[in-house]
Amino acid sequence: MRVSLNKDQIERYSRQIVLKKIGTSGQKRIIQSKILIVGMGGLGCPVAEFLVRAGAGLLGIVDSDKIDLSNIHRQSLYNMGDLRKSKVSAAKSKLKKINPSVKINCYKIRLNKNNYKKIIKEYDYIVDGSDNFKTKFLVNDFCKKNKKILVTGAISKFDGHIFTFDFKNKKTICIRNFFQENEISDEILNCEFDGVLGTVAGMVGVLLANEILKKILNIGKNLDGYILIIDFLNLNFRKVKLNKIKND
Repeated sequence: MRVSLNKDQIERYSRQIVLKKIGTSGQKRIIQSKILIVGMGGLGCPVAEFLVRAGAGLLGIVDSDKIDLSNIHRQSLYNMGDLRKSKVSAAKSKLKKINPSVKINCYKIRLNKNNYKKIIKEYDYIVDGSDNFKTKFLVNDFCKKNKKILVTGAISKFDGHIFTFDFKNKKTICIRNFFQENEISDEILNCEFDGVLGTVAGMVGVLLANEILKKILNIGKNLDGYILIIDFLNLNFRKVKLNKIKND
């Protein structure tokens, strides 16, 4: 589909368009993008905000939860007036105020083996900001089978993990090469158990959005086959190569 930029779009995205690696052609690619965000918590909120600000064409947001008081310190799209509201509904309201031209689909559900295929297949780029391994493995396996681009994030305490998987490349390994399903607990991902500094969620979420935009634009270096491990307390950044598990 051919896309042309109108006057308002040129002004709105002018600071991106002026970048030589983006230009008008890159901005058009962003506007044509279809991105699904799984989990509208500490990671999903900043991902959604910055993708909407960048001009993403279609954004799907998935979350079954309602907003409670403990969410406010790290889930940047919500405030006290949103307590007990659906996360996806409150997020859509805020995001449409930022950029009314972005189409936003809300899925007020928890992904499971019965509903995930129908939803994920409609999108080209997937961001996993979920807080449980069952969902992460479900999304990972579908994206791998259907050659989607998946960016996954995890946070705990003062630490963040970021993965990028381009499953259009048959040799790409997956999240199962880092986490062994029979050796893990959701306590690793759940802030209720170990806590998390609010700024860690925001910074990792912004990095996830940045990785998706790089993939859409096909620019820069990426994390394919690696995990970026960030210790925000001591400012240590490590990029670690993932090794393929035999018979995977």
